[in-house]
Amino acid sequence: MQAAAAPLLVVLTGPTGSGKSEYALQLVQRLAAWRAVEIVSVDSAQVYRGMDIGTAKPERAIRERVPHHLIDIRDPAQTYSAGDFVRDAQAAITAIHARGALPLLVGGTMLYLRALRDGLSGLPAASVQIRRELDALAAERGWPAMHAELCRVDPQAAARIAPQDSQRIQRALEVQRLTGMPISHWHERTEASREAYRWVRFALWPSSRAQLRAALEARFAAMLRAGLLDEVRRLYERGDLSAQHPSMRAVGYRQLWQHCAHQLTLAQASSAAVNATAQLAKRQLTWLRRDPELSVLPDASVGVLEGVIAAIAAAASA
Repeated sequence: MQAAAAPLLVVLTGPTGSGKSEYALQLVQRLAAWRAVEIVSVDSAQVYRGMDIGTAKPERAIRERVPHHLIDIRDPAQTYSAGDFVRDAQAAITAIHARGALPLLVGGTMLYLRALRDGLSGLPAASVQIRRELDALAAERGWPAMHAELCRVDPQAAARIAPQDSQRIQRALEVQRLTGMPISHWHERTEASREAYRWVRFALWPSSRAQLRAALEARFAAMLRAGLLDEVRRLYERGDLSAQHPSMRAVGYRQLWQHCAHQLTLAQASSAAVNATAQLAKRQLTWLRRDPELSVLPDASVGVLEGVIAAIAAAASA
């Protein structure tokens, strides 16, 4: 007896600001005549309630029309890990397939996508105490110095992490302190789970870095006009959040938090936010370039959507 084919899973990723959400809705609309589609968010900031504008969450009316999963499932004071995502995403994907629909994973948190596709490596849970110690050292020395420390204890991980990426630097140093072994060692022990699904993966690709930068500047300005500063002020005034919470480290929020704390002017915070977002996009593109199995979708090409639909249909019938 022939074994049943693994369930189909479609991924749409790309750098921040590349238009993933809009493109996903076009896909859902075009595929509707053939099969219902439900979207699973792959975004480490959209999981948090009350963080709507700065995370570019789809509007509620859209989410009521097209089912979305893994949005608004945590309070900003809570943590959310790659392990949490894998557990929640697998549950959502199973339920979507049970309804006869097609799961479409949309987002740019590359660590989450890798964890879902390649499996988890048994990394230890976060340590509040060690994170406080690392934050204190970073406040004294700066994150580039902490990156230099990571180069010393785990050069393989340091080569993949930008000197400004405080969250990943902290996690890598935390794992090394907790286990006595570098985080790169744990990643090498990952148990592959690629065979759990039939993967069809696409990445939106900007025509140029300059074009993406201009789009990011325009998008942040639009977010400010839409009330992003007021959104961050509400979070700041809660009293139970700090700059050390993972939710408040999200690009845009981190810089406007500094403005609320009177550390930056609004102009300085806005410039820093755009720069940080551009750096994030650069890291995402670097990550995506390393994946030879990814189908790249140039945003200026004609007929790309039809090709994507044809590829999905072919995979479904295989």
